[in-house]
Amino acid sequence: MIQYTKNNGMRIFTIIWIGQLVSLLGGNLFGFAVGIWVLQKTDSITLFALITLCNTLPGLIVAPFAGAIADRYDRRRLMILGDTGAALSTLSVAIIIWSETPAIWPFYLALIFGTIANAFQWPAYHASIPMLVSKEQLGRVNGMIQTGQAIGMLLAPILGGVLVVTIGIAGVILIDFITFAFAVTTLLLVHIPM
Repeated sequence: MIQYTKNNGMRIFTIIWIGQLVSLLGGNLFGFAVGIWVLQKTDSITLFALITLCNTLPGLIVAPFAGAIADRYDRRRLMILGDTGAALSTLSVAIIIWSETPAIWPFYLALIFGTIANAFQWPAYHASIPMLVSKEQLGRVNGMIQTGQAIGMLLAPILGGVLVVTIGIAGVILIDFITFAFAVTTLLLVHIPM
């Protein structure tokens, strides 16, 4: 584990940022791909829109509480739990798809759970930044975070549409698991001071 010192804070942040960038891309890719898959299976724009709602609204509702918790508890552990919870959500969706359950509502429950898990992960990530980097580096770090979020938002729909058609939803689920494993591994490599 890389222990924090004043000299390596930016290095630790960069390791975490790369892991979270990969996880964000995988999570956004998965969310979009599941929506496309539901649209293909049901031909219902309403059900597709509900996927987007379930990927957004619960996180907005839980975010204020998650932020308060991130201020009080071990941020690294919260990020690991958030990524793990999102991975469990993905696993739930995989089980639902492979069991060929005719109902769509289990997808919504799984996505709501994953969105809530991510709602705890992001405040912990953002609250870690001032613990790791100096004030002089905050502008650079914020630019990196914004770039990462833009990459996730722009690439996920493009890749999601292409991947659902070429490798199927099972391939997208596998990619999402790999991105979660990568993110958790990067978190296990570093120490974040309280």
